Parts: sequence; C-alpha cells; structure tokens
Amino acid sequence: MATFLYKLGRFAFRRRHFVALFWVALLTLVGVGAASAPAAGPTTFSIPGTEAQKTFDLLEERFPGASADGATARVVFRAPDGEKMTDAGHRATVEETVKELGNGSEVSSVTDPYVTKSLSQDGTIAYAQVSYDVSGMELEDSSKDALESAAGDARDAGLTVEIGGDALSAVPHTGTAEIIGIAIAAVVLVITLGSLVAAGLPLLTAIVGVGIGVGSITALASTLELDSTTPILASMIGLAVGIDYALFIVSRYRAELAEGRDREQAAGRAVGTAGSAVVFAGLTVVIALVGLAVVNIPLLTKMGLAAAGTVVVAVLVALTLIPALLGYAGRRIRPAGAKGAKGTKGGARADEAGEQAETAPAAQAAKPNMGTRWARFVIRRPVVVLLLAVVGLGVAAVPATQLELGLPDDGAQPTSTTQRRAYDLLSEGFGPGLNGPLMVVVDTERSDDPEGAVTTVSDEIKGLEDVAAVNPATFNEAGDTAMITVIPGSKPSSVATEDLVHAIRDTGADIRTDTDAEVLVTGSTAMNIDVSEKLNDALLPYLALVVGLAFLLLILVFRSILVPLKAALGFLLSVLAALGAVVAIFQWGWLSGLMGVEQTGPVMSMMPIFMVGVVFGLAMDYEVFLVTRMREAYVHGESPTEAVETGFKYGARVVTAAAVIMMAVFAGFIGSSEQMVKMIGFGLAVAVLFDAFVVRMAIVPAVLTLLGKSAWWLPKWLDRALPNVDVEGEKLQQHLADDEGRGGDGPGGHGRRELVDA
Repeated sequence: MATFLYKLGRFAFRRRHFVALFWVALLTLVGVGAASAPAAGPTTFSIPGTEAQKTFDLLEERFPGASADGATARVVFRAPDGEKMTDAGHRATVEETVKELGNGSEVSSVTDPYVTKSLSQDGTIAYAQVSYDVSGMELEDSSKDALESAAGDARDAGLTVEIGGDALSAVPHTGTAEIIGIAIAAVVLVITLGSLVAAGLPLLTAIVGVGIGVGSITALASTLELDSTTPILASMIGLAVGIDYALFIVSRYRAELAEGRDREQAAGRAVGTAGSAVVFAGLTVVIALVGLAVVNIPLLTKMGLAAAGTVVVAVLVALTLIPALLGYAGRRIRPAGAKGAKGTKGGARADEAGEQAETAPAAQAAKPNMGTRWARFVIRRPVVVLLLAVVGLGVAAVPATQLELGLPDDGAQPTSTTQRRAYDLLSEGFGPGLNGPLMVVVDTERSDDPEGAVTTVSDEIKGLEDVAAVNPATFNEAGDTAMITVIPGSKPSSVATEDLVHAIRDTGADIRTDTDAEVLVTGSTAMNIDVSEKLNDALLPYLALVVGLAFLLLILVFRSILVPLKAALGFLLSVLAALGAVVAIFQWGWLSGLMGVEQTGPVMSMMPIFMVGVVFGLAMDYEVFLVTRMREAYVHGESPTEAVETGFKYGARVVTAAAVIMMAVFAGFIGSSEQMVKMIGFGLAVAVLFDAFVVRMAIVPAVLTLLGKSAWWLPKWLDRALPNVDVEGEKLQQHLADDEGRGGDGPGGHGRRELVDA
C-alpha cells in the first residue's frame, strides 16, 4: 500500500499539469451537468415494513383520486381583540377567502370553517383546510403565491391570518455561519502550516472535492429522487474530511522536507505514509455511511450513499491533487520548523531559510513541542488522566439516559415563521392535538357488518385516554374501507400521543377478532412514530455491522487486537457524551437560546443512528492518523512509551488543528433553518470535541502507556493470515533503500533533477 501510494504521489508531483487538468475538467463537467440537470422532483418518503406505510398504500388503492399524499395548508384566522369570527364582517371575509383559495388549478378541496364547525369555543379562532392534488415539493410557486395572496387579502380586512401545513415547504438554507466555519478553518490552517500558500492547498482541494461530490448529487437529484437535505449533509462531511485529509498530507510533506529530502521525494513519502492513513480513515467513514442502508429507510440510505461518495472523492483528491499542487507551490511551502523570513528581491531570503531547514534536520528546535510535553505528562500519570477522562465523558453522557426520539413538526419552526404561528394559534384555539391528527383506517372487506364494525371502532377509540375528538367515519365508494380522523389531546411529538397510537392498534387487534375488520393507523404523526421505532430497532444491528467491519479493518491496519478494541470503546464513550449534550440542549433546553433552538422537544429520531455512523468514521480518522505514527515508530525499534511520545510529537498538532477545523465546519451548520441539519451540525461538532480532545488526546496515550508491549500483541496465526498492507511504510523504506543503493530515485537522483522545475 505505502509503496504504491509513494509512486502515485511522485507521479502526481511530476505530472502535475496532467493531474490538475484532469480534476479541473471533471469539476467543469460535473458543474455543467448540475446546471443543465432538471430540477429535483418530489422525494418519496416511504418506510417499508411499517403499519403507517401499509395503511398509506391501502388508501391509495381504496380511495383513488383522493390524493392521500397531496399537500395540505391550514389557513388560520383570528379575530381582533374583543371581536369574534362569527361577526358578519369577519364571516364574509373568511367566505371570500375560501372562495379565492378554491380557484387554484392544483387545489382539490377547501373546507369552509362555518360548515365544518372549525371554530374555537370562544369564537375567536377559525381555520380552513386546503388540500392539493400534488405533494408540497411538487406544488407550483403560483399555487403558493395564490395561498399567500389570499391570506394577505384577509389580513388587509383586519384579521390575523397564518398558514400551517406542508404546502409552504421550502428547501432549507444553512445561513452565513457556514462561511464563518470555513473562515475559522482557514485561520487554523495558516497557524498550523505557517504560510498562506500551504493553508490554501487543503481549502482549495476540499472545495474541489465537495464541488464534484455535491455537483454530482445535484445532477442526479431528479433521477435518484434525492432529498433537499442530502447535498447539505454531503457538503458538511465532505468539506470536513477533505480539509483534514489534505492537512495531514501537507503536514507530512513539510516534515519530510525538514528531514532533508528533495521535494519530489517528500511528496512521494508524504502520500505513501500519511496517504495510507488517509485511505484507511476514509474507508472507515465510507463503511459507516454505507452501513446506513441496513436501516431500510430509503431516504437515509440515499443520504449515506451520497455522503460516502463525496468522501471517496475527497480521498482521491487528497492522494493526487495535493501532490500536484505541491509541485506547483515549490519553495513557497517551507519545511516544518523553518521560521518565516521577509522576502528580499526574488525571495532569496525565504529560499535560504528553506534550504537551511532541508539540509540541516538537527537545526530543528531542541525544545520539545506541545505534543511531546503533553505525551510525557500523560505517560507519567496514565491512571489519573484515564480516570478523569472517563468520568468526565460519563457525566456528559448522563442526559442521554433520558433520550426521547421523534420527528419535528411545525412546532419546532422558529416563531418568525407563519407555520409556527399557525401551529400556536391552532393549539390555543383547539388544543395541541389538532396539529397532528391521526388517520384511522378500517378495512371491512372481510367483515359481514362493515358499518357496525366501524361504529365499534369509533366507540372504542372514544373511550381511550388522551382522545380529544373522534370525527365521523367516511366510507369509500365500494363501502369496504372507512377513514376516521382522531384528534389527540396532546401535541404530535409527545409521549402521550405515541401511547395513543399504540393503544388504538392494540384495540384494533381485539376488534379484528370479533368483527374481521382490520384497524390501521397512519398520518404524519403515526408515520413519525413508526420511523422512530424502526430506527431504534435498527441501531444495535447497525452498530454491530459498522463497528465489526471497522474493527477488522483496524486489526489489518494496526496488526493488534487491543488497539482497535480501545478505539471502539473510546468511540462509544464520545458518542454517548455527544448524545447527552444534544439531549441537554435540544430536549431539556439548556443553552437553547444560544443555539437558536426556539422549541424544545424530542431529539430527531434519525439523529442517534446518523451520529453513530458519521462520528464513528470521523473518530477512526483521528485514531488512524495518530496511532499509525506510533505504530510506525514502534515497528522501527522504539519502545512502547517512546512510540507514544513520537506519535504525539508529529501528530498532536495536526490532529488538534484537524479537530478544530472539523468542529468549525460542523458548527457552521447550526445556523441552518432546518432543525435536522442544525441538530446534526451541533451533535457532530461536540462529538468531535469529545473524541479528539478527550478520547484520542487523553484516553489513547494513557491506555497505550498502561498496556505497553501488550498493545501491539497479535496472535501468530492471525498475523500469518492477515495480508500486510504496510501502513507504517516498512516495505517502502526497504524499497527506497534499494533504489538509493542502485543510484535511482534517492536524493540526488532523478527526483533532484525534477526539482529544477519547481
């Protein structure tokens, strides 16, 4: 592996014009494809195997033309203080608005609140429901404009009017904080790499990689029915790993220059060593993202595959475009440890400083760097550091024991939106349950008395707890299926509403025995509950698959049993602590104002499994980058504690910078208008904080110090069975030694001649 990547790095350095042209051409081609691709159509949100999905499919069959998946809008009216909606003037305004709403070409029906008795008990609030033939994402802008125009006319007449429902669905935006995150990443890169040119390379290559990945997603969005959130999450992950992977290779390149090697040799060695870590780190991320397919939720599978594809592009860009750009940069990137010098005419002084660093490795500062000092501190007190780190993460994880899962409704929207204000008005006038009605479907095809069976179902539901209202049943034309709308007494995302759904289903099982009628529950609220349960059930199998595959991969990389085991256990600690932080802020409301969380509630049901997948991949990034350097030192003759110190000497600064960059990129997405993106951005940022600075920087050196040589133990039979991927570069060293013996590509050979081009 290392030898192949070494040759690839040298090839990219020498043939930089060809490599750069290839990536520019690919980026241009993808950009043209994205620009000319048809706009993404509606996304089909299906949850195979759930009762809510089964019921939805039954409605499509038994109520043809009813547009069960069509968009809805609830236009909520409120009378001025001291007045009522029953006043003649307000009634005339509402009736005129209802008439105006019914004129749209995509409108299937509009309810009149005075006919359907949709008036609050005090008479101050009323609502009309607009149903459309198409879904919210398919709805034409003209229909949305007509909806808002009708509401505006009613406002002009003196009423307070707000619009809820999914008819005004919009593509989420991430806000300006994403740009701030990239700016922070740029500052960290300048500090870490010592120059604007060196700092610009990781940013440039990450942008190229994300541009190709997200451009491909955009170009294929219509064909693959990708969700609008997919490119945002792909860019989030692709940007973070793209910067980090490039940073590790550029840092190793500068370290190789400081060892006195020419630039082509340094580029080849950087790709051969740090590049090997990049490949295996990228593989762990890809495994974690592709593994989301086991959940069997098409939306989540597509998100995982799209993000995984972007990570693959980031790895390929780091391995090829970075060494090519290093060739273009030439002496503008100085060796590690070379002090900045103000350039004279032609940059002679800077070149002189670079040459001195290249030819005099011993000139590096004798004072140990921060990474070395920290490693020595941990080596002296491993037990204390380990206990403090584990207890600290354990305390942070405590809130995760109260984790409640659900999917957001309009109640999670900012109060500045009309959807949220409509939600609040409906809750005030009719109770919170009206925002999430349950649709109970009674299949009476096998029943001898369909009407009697439906009456029994309605009576039984009325007797259940937390039922605010049960509307009269509506039969289809064939008379073999009925729909009953049930209004819960609690808000859609509450535990009480979830209990009610289960109670109706339990009651339906008894009714089926007596009447042969099947009782099913669907609707957006029931669908959300089923999604949460499906994700809960899939979490353990997903963990077993992803952690198991990555464990085998890490055994291959580190040729050890205990090091991968430690890596997996450390990951579990960091992800539990991160979930605890998410619960504290988004569910309990701690610091919610600072995070822009205006409505607390259950944690997004997709959050735990998505966080597990992404954080595991990213955690293994740091593990691979940090510990491979230790493994390399150990294989080359250092003692276990010396290897820990060496790993931190060369890796701590870069891993710290990479973590800060990744946190900045993820934190930038906290400014998103989409609750899911906001929560994932925060969760990933805090997970990186815990994993990089507590697990990898404290627990890893403490455990490796305590284990000593046992850390690198591998049964002999397994050692013989496993292929040697040579991540530590032992075979590469032999290859280079042979080349130098033949006078080939060693210093002073062909590589030195190529340096003239730089």
